[in-house]
Amino acid sequence: MENKPKILAFAGSLRKASYNKRIARIVAEGATVAGAEVTFIDLNDYSLPVYNADYHESGGFPENAIKLQRTLNQHDGLIVSSPEYNGSLPGGLKNAIDWASRESEEFALGQVFRGKYAAITTASPGAFGGLRCLGHLRSVLSILLVTVLPTEFAVAKAHTLFEGDDGEILDEKMKGLLLSLGASLAETLIRHQSGQSAKTSN
Repeated sequence: MENKPKILAFAGSLRKASYNKRIARIVAEGATVAGAEVTFIDLNDYSLPVYNADYHESGGFPENAIKLQRTLNQHDGLIVSSPEYNGSLPGGLKNAIDWASRESEEFALGQVFRGKYAAITTASPGAFGGLRCLGHLRSVLSILLVTVLPTEFAVAKAHTLFEGDDGEILDEKMKGLLLSLGASLAETLIRHQSGQSAKTSN
């Protein structure tokens, strides 16, 4: 396939053996099989100070914020898997989104998010799987004009689904659902790109 859609995948957790990092990779696998080109990043590689407009004005835009903006700008879609912290998003994830959404020397306000499509998931050792954070994540992405797929998954009791820190997921049903979510994102982007191409050629 020419011009494969490009998807950026990442977890909202900074923990090395994060369940959400592993969940995001499974969703990414589904998108890859369906015809997308997926890049996985770790937010630890984009460490940023807490967003402060005074810091922004006096100190300029941090190098890692520009780096994150450039990376986001190069992709058509997002796969985001976030843990739930006190019923909402982790501060590190929200802070990264806040910085990336700001106007910089290279990008306008909200430019690197606008018009993208996203698939979202959450995973937690708890019985609800981090469900409460999904509504907040959907809201934040939507206000940035990202179209979030209606299907989302909260993976409950995640600690029972993997064997060790590096093992494969043991629940084949859940794996299938996560793979299908990634495939759905890829297929949505492919249809969108085909529609855009048709409009251009008319």
